[in-house]
Amino acid sequence: MQTSDFSYILPSELIAQYPAARRTDSRLLVLDQARVLDQHFSDFPRFLQKNDLLVFNDTRVMAARLFGYKESGGKVEILLERLLPDDQALAQIRASKSPKPGSRIAVEGIWLTVEGREGDMFVLSIQETGFAALMAEHGHMPLPPYIRRDDGSFDESRYQTVYAAREGSVAAPTAGLHFDDELLLRLQQHGVDTARVTLHVGAGTFQPVRVENLSDHVMHAEWLQVSQEVCDKITRVRDCGGRVVAVGTTSVRSLESAAAGGSLAPYEGDTQLFITPGYKFKVVDALLTNFHLPESTLLMLVCAFAGYDQVMAAYRHAVKQQYRFFSYGDAMFLTGR
Repeated sequence: MQTSDFSYILPSELIAQYPAARRTDSRLLVLDQARVLDQHFSDFPRFLQKNDLLVFNDTRVMAARLFGYKESGGKVEILLERLLPDDQALAQIRASKSPKPGSRIAVEGIWLTVEGREGDMFVLSIQETGFAALMAEHGHMPLPPYIRRDDGSFDESRYQTVYAAREGSVAAPTAGLHFDDELLLRLQQHGVDTARVTLHVGAGTFQPVRVENLSDHVMHAEWLQVSQEVCDKITRVRDCGGRVVAVGTTSVRSLESAAAGGSLAPYEGDTQLFITPGYKFKVVDALLTNFHLPESTLLMLVCAFAGYDQVMAAYRHAVKQQYRFFSYGDAMFLTGR
């Protein structure tokens, strides 16, 4: 298949710029085989079974966007991608001219040094304080580029899942944004168990696929961890006849990466798993996700899971019914094929 096969027409007014008033106020499109149902997210527990296991990504979004100035006075925007040992970080930098190794950038009077480059990223170091402290004091929430406004104080909580625990992402695992504590309690009372994996989402999740032939695309690397406890829970669910329900594409990639050797096993490290139609899923039985960008690797993953024709038809239905798209938009529940 070609990248252009995953294009669709989306009116700009359907791109959600703000979250719903309450997390569970979002709509929910259910794709059950070829059947499409228009629901509300508060109805989600109705589509789960007693022995199902919901797998959440518990990553926490960093206040990773920083604004500063080069020594020459030019403005700089920094997006910290990954914190490294020895007070260093990988970052994307937007400036009129790319900074050179050895140059410095001031962020609110704190100097960062450009140590060099790793591919499209810059390696930065900090002397006066750590990057974590710098983000806590001066960082902004890294809203996606299609949200065309400055971040507000409410984004600090709403662009974060209620169960976020391990800081390291520059984008939210957005399927989880629809859950609040009350709904999680309802699911527990319904007999649905939960498990948590961690995948720190990188800014590459928003990068377009720049090649037409999918086999030529190289995925950005993201760090993940799947524990022995999660593997044991999945084994028990299988024994009870329950389903593994991934909350978000990041949970899918975590579980399928951990099963890349043929069977599920604990895993910690980077993944560059690229899931496209034809992929054989080893772990995930059902998927809750948001609506994704045209020609994106995430849309390709969803098509691989539930079928290209069915998913693209569901997207056309969502546009016609004026669902809200992308990070702060509505959700979609897919039961597989």
